[in-house]
Amino acid sequence: MDQYKQLAETIVEHVGGKENVKSVFHCATRLRFKLKDESKASAATLKQQDGIITVVQSGGQFQVVIGNNVPYVYKEIVEVGGFQTASTDAEEKTGVFNRLIDVIAGIFTPILGPMAGSGLLKGLLAILVALGLLTQEMGTYVVLNAAADALFYFLPVILGHSAAKKFGGNPYIGMIIGGALVYPSIVAIQGAGESLTFLNVPVVLMSYASSVIPIILATYVSSKVETFFNRHTHEAVRNFTTPMMALLLVVPLTFLAIGPVATYASQGLANGYSFLYDLSPTIAIAFIGAFWQVLVMFGLHWGLVPIIINNLSVVGMDTIVVGVLMATFGQVGAVLAITLKAKNPKVKGLGTSSTIAGVFGITEPAMYGLTLPRKKPFVFGMIGGAAGGVIGGLFGTAAYAMGGLGIFSIPVMIPTTGVDLAFYGAFIGMAVAAVVALVLTMVFHKEEATVESQEQEVAESVSEQVGFPVSAPLKGEVVSLETVRDEVFSSGAMGKGIAIMPSEGTVYAPFDGEIVTVYPSKHAIGLRSNTGVEVLIHIGIDTVKLNGKYFETFVTDGQKVKEGDSLVRFDMDAIAREGYDTITPIIVTNTDHYLDVLPTYTGTVEANHGVLRVIV
Repeated sequence: MDQYKQLAETIVEHVGGKENVKSVFHCATRLRFKLKDESKASAATLKQQDGIITVVQSGGQFQVVIGNNVPYVYKEIVEVGGFQTASTDAEEKTGVFNRLIDVIAGIFTPILGPMAGSGLLKGLLAILVALGLLTQEMGTYVVLNAAADALFYFLPVILGHSAAKKFGGNPYIGMIIGGALVYPSIVAIQGAGESLTFLNVPVVLMSYASSVIPIILATYVSSKVETFFNRHTHEAVRNFTTPMMALLLVVPLTFLAIGPVATYASQGLANGYSFLYDLSPTIAIAFIGAFWQVLVMFGLHWGLVPIIINNLSVVGMDTIVVGVLMATFGQVGAVLAITLKAKNPKVKGLGTSSTIAGVFGITEPAMYGLTLPRKKPFVFGMIGGAAGGVIGGLFGTAAYAMGGLGIFSIPVMIPTTGVDLAFYGAFIGMAVAAVVALVLTMVFHKEEATVESQEQEVAESVSEQVGFPVSAPLKGEVVSLETVRDEVFSSGAMGKGIAIMPSEGTVYAPFDGEIVTVYPSKHAIGLRSNTGVEVLIHIGIDTVKLNGKYFETFVTDGQKVKEGDSLVRFDMDAIAREGYDTITPIIVTNTDHYLDVLPTYTGTVEANHGVLRVIV
């Protein structure tokens, strides 16, 4: 589009011309230039351009922060300057596998807490049923089971939201796609074994409840479709034509192609397990113990469910369930080790709840939140699961009925003839799986200092550090930056900070310093303190589209200000009536220049009360 080309030409000109550029690539929100001479670049001029959020000079890079439109601007930059395309930051630092892990972990991280809580509630219900305090027919059980199982049943809907955010798509389109996969009429047709066609093309139906990979792939495709139509549709109709086209194309594609691919892969896996079991039951169970969690991650485990049911109905016993039990306790052992080694209270808290949930057979919180992102513990859990599977195979352990998950699958491993050595093999195998994974993780995994642990450690000693305070620029409720419904801010790509839900419509200077930029649309203002701390105050989300309507500014670029000086006044009610969120991110845009930026206040805050401390 012309607007991106014009912006690209402006950027190339003010970084010193194409002759001054060694290389350029982009990450999620920034153009990252390596310049021959940074003194030839004009950061101040670039910051004033529409379409540029800010400019950061750090780590030998001249970074122009664009936001979600950075891929389009980058494409025009390459054409205008005649540059060669380069890998993104992530691609330079990580391989394909690491990027895949990052995507999966990023998608699941927002739901780990609710997932762990749901798993614990499912375990509690299983205990109450086992003790005879509840039955599955009781209304109390039905209501509580709905609460416990809703997240897992509607997992495609929830993942549609977080996956779309990760891929830069519309989260609500992702949710709608997920909802289509578990839509009641579709579920009813699939459950009844009836056929379905789309434009006379047969649809291969499968159960998408609790599935992962189909919705992730679908939202990825949707994000590309959205990008295409956003670029080629007039802004007057873009808000409804892009969602319509995304749903029109992606939902049928998911039912016709993405889902069937997972189905056929599952069927192939089922046939493979049957062949492996015929060769050696011990090897087959060890295989399940090692790779079950991987199969779950890709939604391929459904292919083994028919074999389990067939084995129980025809042979009267099944061994796949034994491998699943060992795989579960392999992950339990690994996550327990992480919990024991962790210094970060957040990791310990998640690890504790994930361990308990894992004992009850719910391993998603442990896998997606702790072991998989750390890679080695996940592998150690696989090794533990394989070791437990070997024990189960050697003891001849088997399941004789469909049962629960985790420890609640043990009762179905009691033969009709009574407890025997094979039954004890289940306990021994569980112990071996957990201990092997725990020991390997304790010995060979080094818990790296995560961002959260670093923040905690710095926060504990903040009173001893030399820091610079940043006051609240307006009155309201202080909330985490992660709650902002704009990935440019919530991801931390622009820097660390907080957000405030304003209760009054006046913005004040958060410190003594200078006005760097007053955006033409008046919705955002950039400041620099006398000590060099740069802060962006962004009033509302997408309020740039109001073109200054409902905003009044009292300062200009380059003006000196004192803490508490009035900067901007805005009409909160009018902005809200226009359909815009007034949440206001306060970002330290040159975060990279400092040791850390720490929130120092939560809850309702008065203007000019300290909310951030920049650690130098």
